Amino acid sequence: MSTLIASRRYASALLSAAEEGNFLDQIVEELKVVREVLGNSRDLLHALRSPIIKGDRKIHILEEVFRGSVGEKMHLFLRLIALKKRAGLLPEIISEFEILLDEKRGVVNADVTSAVALSESQQSELIRRLEEYTGKQVRPNVSVDETLLGGMAVKIGDTIFDGSVSHQLQMFRQALLAETA
Repeated sequence: MSTLIASRRYASALLSAAEEGNFLDQIVEELKVVREVLGNSRDLLHALRSPIIKGDRKIHILEEVFRGSVGEKMHLFLRLIALKKRAGLLPEIISEFEILLDEKRGVVNADVTSAVALSESQQSELIRRLEEYTGKQVRPNVSVDETLLGGMAVKIGDTIFDGSVSHQLQMFRQALLAETA
């Protein structure tokens, strides 16, 4: 089974259990803690992914690391994935959980890249229009890339809106080359 499929299954099961048990907010907060700890400890991640370290040892490691920082239900989940030999997928499971939660809540991520920094009012107007277009709440990730020369590019899922000057110049160049060929 691919890691994506396995990660999505565990994330989906955790989301369903958290919703049914009315402890979704608690799980969301605790997953942030787990993500932060994994992000700050390369050794922990290597240990969880190591085929040499047995499942019982991984359970012990997870219990020690997260004792006092996560609740009983998260400890049970961590124990389960260690027993099922999926502890190394924990970062991927968390990512899939966040994607599923966003889908459920009607939130989409938008990567916005502009040639110059956008003002607050420009960002607000852009977000408003993107929300109108998608019919969902938009969570923007705004960055500046001067190589665009002007304009901006927006990526939402698999859809890209590229209104940058550099993209327009590329299209113009391709059109000219096609005519001369």
